[in-house]
Amino acid sequence: MFENKKILITGGTGSLGKALARRLLQHDPKIIRIYSRNEFNQTRMRREFGDDARMRFFLGDIRDYFRLVRAMEDTDIVFHTAALKDVVGIEYNPFESIKTNVVGSQNVIDACREARVGLAVAVSTDKAVAPLNVYGATKLLMEKLFTSATNYVDKDKHPTRFIGIRYGNVLGSNGSVAPKFIERIREKKPITITDPGMTRFNITMDEALDFILGSASKRKDSVVFVPKLKAYNIMDLRDALFEMLGSTECTTGRIRAGEKLAEVLISSDEMRNTLEGDRDYIITKEADGGHDPEAEHPGYRRARGDSVYSSANAEKLSKAEMIKMLRPLVERPADY
Repeated sequence: MFENKKILITGGTGSLGKALARRLLQHDPKIIRIYSRNEFNQTRMRREFGDDARMRFFLGDIRDYFRLVRAMEDTDIVFHTAALKDVVGIEYNPFESIKTNVVGSQNVIDACREARVGLAVAVSTDKAVAPLNVYGATKLLMEKLFTSATNYVDKDKHPTRFIGIRYGNVLGSNGSVAPKFIERIREKKPITITDPGMTRFNITMDEALDFILGSASKRKDSVVFVPKLKAYNIMDLRDALFEMLGSTECTTGRIRAGEKLAEVLISSDEMRNTLEGDRDYIITKEADGGHDPEAEHPGYRRARGDSVYSSANAEKLSKAEMIKMLRPLVERPADY
């Protein structure tokens, strides 16, 4: 699937982009093009990757359609990870997030068509489900743009397949709760729990990469893939870290604007158009009576139409599982 291919990663200097590049290099691609607007991060990443001859670094912004077209020349696969992601900052700067997350994503789609890219994969977030904040709303629009991208084109002239990948926060990634707790516990500073009932899905970076590349290999079009995951309660996370690092003061704060008590990866309304496999779900387009989703996706069956895929009702990690999961972060914090 990826061997001898030319691959471009938007937002390639971010936590996911770097990890994705490392993993893809193991599949013997011909070229990996890192597309991002941060010159300093590109310089640092080039050094980290040891000047690998297969790596190319393109300065550019996804707001710039013409630069994207040039960067995508002769590209086989595009992974779209670039986005403005800070929930609080985006609430204060909504216009900028729309320019990047929505208009920028449309630019990626149009550039893929123009360059006749074979596959475009957009990485989304649980916050796109029934969004409470501007960030989630922009990612929902990104998903809709990708899954409807083939509505208006002649597939013979524009052969690109477009898919979305949706999951929650990656354990240990920039801005996630575990590294923050680990740092403060080590420094014997108080940690703040916004709500003791808060739950979150758990996915490690390796699991996220497995899922992204596995979904990309399934040769689907105009769908969103969602993994089956276990979840954890924020208090259980705290207790596991206290057992590993020792305890510190714990205070209770207020839930932030736009923050949810539980992550939802598939809403009850989306479930009507969702197929369930052994390890994942596929969210298909609204049925128009002219096709049979189950026939189009062998190995998948219709999901229960009245259910919600939420971290509140998902199977929870045991303390032993959490300690095993957290150990790499505690012993050697990941540079994601």
